Amino acid sequence: MSGLDASFLYLETPAQLMHVCGVIVLDPSTMTTPYSFDTLQAGIESHVRDVAEFTRKLRRVPLGLDHPIWVRDRQFDVERHVHRLALPSPGGYAELMALTAHLAGLPLDRSRPLWEMWVIEGYDDGKVVVFMKMHHATVDGVSGNNLLSHLCSLEPDAAPLVPAEPRQHGRDASSRELLGRAVVSRAALPVHMARIVAPTLSGVVNTIGRARAGTAMAAPLTAPRTSFNGTITGHRSIALADLDLADVRAVKTATGTTVNDVVLALAGGALRAYLDDRGELPDTSLLASVPVSVREQSRREVGANKVSTLFARLGTDVEDPLERLEAMAVSNRQAKEHHQAISADSLQDWAEFAAPRTFGLAVRAYAGLRLAEKHPPAINLVISNVPGPPVPIYFLGGKVVGLYPLGPVFHGAGLNITVMSNNGTVHVGVIACRESMPDAEALVSHFPTELARLREAVAGQDAVTPISKARTRES
Repeated sequence: MSGLDASFLYLETPAQLMHVCGVIVLDPSTMTTPYSFDTLQAGIESHVRDVAEFTRKLRRVPLGLDHPIWVRDRQFDVERHVHRLALPSPGGYAELMALTAHLAGLPLDRSRPLWEMWVIEGYDDGKVVVFMKMHHATVDGVSGNNLLSHLCSLEPDAAPLVPAEPRQHGRDASSRELLGRAVVSRAALPVHMARIVAPTLSGVVNTIGRARAGTAMAAPLTAPRTSFNGTITGHRSIALADLDLADVRAVKTATGTTVNDVVLALAGGALRAYLDDRGELPDTSLLASVPVSVREQSRREVGANKVSTLFARLGTDVEDPLERLEAMAVSNRQAKEHHQAISADSLQDWAEFAAPRTFGLAVRAYAGLRLAEKHPPAINLVISNVPGPPVPIYFLGGKVVGLYPLGPVFHGAGLNITVMSNNGTVHVGVIACRESMPDAEALVSHFPTELARLREAVAGQDAVTPISKARTRES
């Protein structure tokens, strides 16, 4: 297991759960045979039994001297992973949100493969919902999409997008061998340190230069404090929203920005409205951590998580939606240029130094002492934008009519917004610590409103100058 993958294990506490979730809404009327839970469960088992990520479990290294390894679960039983529930009456959106929030707050069993699905029946006049959980040690945004492809197809009766092929699982080893390998691995860390110091120093020098020139990405520990920036509990609140991808693209085209610029500007507008409604709007802009996939640039072959992060101001201090979008476009371009100048493997390289025992104790001490409330917030929230399928897909024959991703929340940043496109719709998933944000719906409900405001602002201009062209003229 890579250091970055293992870090998500070390970060986990009973309150800070490090799994990612997905709410998958299915229309069972498209299934070639009538829906039944037993058939769906059997179909899931047949599609994942040869996929290592679904059938491997953790094996700890003696004395916690090194990161755990993955080994095959020879007692794999799909009934331990795929469960059946029914929504209470009347089986609507409110009941679904309450149930999924409860499930999101339950830890995964580390003695088994780190995933589970809850098949929820009785939603919205016959729809079936699959609530999926996978530990972040197993997936990031891109690899999570790839794993979902083992269960989805382009037609109800077609083969999966990615057929399962037998793959070799990690080789199990004796405790003596694991201990010996751990000693060698720890002894090699000084060599690893020497190898990554030079590119890290180069990145620091580059950052200093960009900061002096005013072209650096926003810095952490400069975020204003909000009600969702403190010590979190294990309780969650969840809310979902749908946006028309055509509307998002229309704004993008009219302003010369990107879809990601528009998504971040919408999030900024929604957060501004939410905080203003509560009388908590800070004078300075909120700061988001935005995970970025480096899968194509990474030199590493091992590891499920191949991500880095950039920091983005969300323009919550700007009232006009077009002005906010323009500011986001400029700052995002600078942040991307800054991010590209940093080694793609920097985060993975440094994560190798995460010591299992020390890291875990530090996280628990940080939570127990409530240190998140005693220093400036590093960030306010995490926002992810994950590309999804541009055409209809079918989950074991059931048409996917909703695909809402949900990421983890952290001490100090008890809010996560994740966005995924799916067949012309942008699905927005919001998850928060319930004590920090009791009603996530009060935030997510502003997303459609903010998109309408942007569309109206664009339509109200006689001639909208694309922001990218405006930057070119200014330069």
